[in-house]
Amino acid sequence: MSEKLKVILVDENQPRTVMLERALQDNGYNVVAHFGIDENLSDRVRMIHADVIIIDMQLPDRGILESMGVINREHPMPMVMFAEKSDTLTITDAVKAGVSAYVVDGLNAHRLKPIVDVAIARFQAFQGLKKELARTKSDLADRKLIDKAKGIIMTQRKCQEDEAYKALRKLAMDRNEKIIDVAKSVIEVARLFA
Repeated sequence: MSEKLKVILVDENQPRTVMLERALQDNGYNVVAHFGIDENLSDRVRMIHADVIIIDMQLPDRGILESMGVINREHPMPMVMFAEKSDTLTITDAVKAGVSAYVVDGLNAHRLKPIVDVAIARFQAFQGLKKELARTKSDLADRKLIDKAKGIIMTQRKCQEDEAYKALRKLAMDRNEKIIDVAKSVIEVARLFA
């Protein structure tokens, strides 16, 4: 890796922050910001262009989990949370908020790099799945519009589905447009004359 990953470190315990920052730097990370937990966490993270956020605290509360949810929606990035204590509900809420790795019993400097690496890999896999789902939803919506346009052509021309599709495809080729764009035009024209 030619460029160091940029890390935001969130921890209110100053001695622990110094140790964690040193461990991150020793493992090849560039700590671009470190600050305590406050109600402006999502705003502060948004202003800094980082690759990973690491949060170290006793037990995440509702406020920090809500901030992490906002960060995940507005500026998704791998999030690693180290906590001294945990309960099933907190872990579930943390994962829902976008935490890629939730590690209990504090942090250990020699375990840091593998944990961050796994969090990054998990985040990237999840982002890939989200993109694939969005693409599939878009394809399905396009398919429905194309089917609706075929139905209109079938009714107007009193033809079979394969003929309607051929007509739609030919019109798309003649216009040098995507078939979905032609389908939308056919539907719009049909609305005007309905």
